Amino acid sequence: MEIDLQQITIRDICNGYVNDNEEGVTAFEGKLNIRPKYQREFVYNDEKRDAVIETIRKGYPLNVMYWAKNDDGTFEVMDGQQRTLSFCLYVDGKFSINYQYFHNLEEDEKNQILNYETFIYHCKGNPKEKLEWFKIINIAGVKLSNQELRNVSYTGTWLSDAKKFFSKNSCPAYNLASNYVKGSPIRQEYLETAISWFSSGEIEKYMSEHQKDPNANELWVYFQAVISWIKVTFRTYRREMKGLPWGDLYNDFKDKKLDSDKLETEIKDLMMDDEVKSKSGIYQYVLTRNEKYLNLRAFSDQQKRQVYESQKGICPGWKRTCGKHFEIEEMEADHIKPWRAGGKTIVENCQMLCKDDNRRKSGI
Repeated sequence: MEIDLQQITIRDICNGYVNDNEEGVTAFEGKLNIRPKYQREFVYNDEKRDAVIETIRKGYPLNVMYWAKNDDGTFEVMDGQQRTLSFCLYVDGKFSINYQYFHNLEEDEKNQILNYETFIYHCKGNPKEKLEWFKIINIAGVKLSNQELRNVSYTGTWLSDAKKFFSKNSCPAYNLASNYVKGSPIRQEYLETAISWFSSGEIEKYMSEHQKDPNANELWVYFQAVISWIKVTFRTYRREMKGLPWGDLYNDFKDKKLDSDKLETEIKDLMMDDEVKSKSGIYQYVLTRNEKYLNLRAFSDQQKRQVYESQKGICPGWKRTCGKHFEIEEMEADHIKPWRAGGKTIVENCQMLCKDDNRRKSGI
């Protein structure tokens, strides 16, 4: 990797600045690609964005930035995209600071910004070297998400098309599924979720196999199908539905005949059940019937001690055949009448069993 340090004014960098959300972002007379395919979207909040401009106006130094130099004399921003976009957007009049846009400034104030010199390393190497360097220099910055790092390795026509659906603020996926999917589109969390659902968690394998596909239509159609299935199956929306593994549930149950009315009645009852601690797990439970998703209320230490003392440390056994004495640490609390049969987590419904007997009973 060949590296040399350059001082370049903001005036020169902003010259020819063009921001096209679909085609990309360029500047420096068209020679600088500010948003290569492996780069993240603009993630600075207003405070960080404004801080960049204040740093420049006060003449303080910005952190050094890195450009990859291509064989044809063009450049790609490897590190410093957020800072570069901040001052390009300001000079382009896209936001104000303290109600002052760039065009509101006095000429000497404008020139002070435009003549500000940035320190930029030009780096030249093969694609593998550039991508490795990109990972290294980003360690000290805003940490890349796992999906942002995957995007570095699997750039191509498929990824470019997928990002139109899943990776922009107010993108189609966000508009469709923000009630059901957690995370930020611009941090690639919607894209990561969609691929994970479709590939059963084998994200890198899927991206590798489809890297050169002409479009991401298959993934987008699948994602829409998942969301439609949720809305048809669970017709009453509750906030607990956000962030569940809907793709996995869709994959397993999309072909099952489900009664939405019966599901809603059961969900409503479970929502009001004090024994159920994980309300979001109700949706997985009504489909899988696995009680682990409910995180059912457990007996407190005080309840365990009360029952242990009343039994005098004697384990009755799961078939009333044990009769041995144990220390309390060697015993576990058990519901005499299980939750699914209407049993409550109260002292009257508790017995202390030795660990072996409790395992035997649980294994029935």
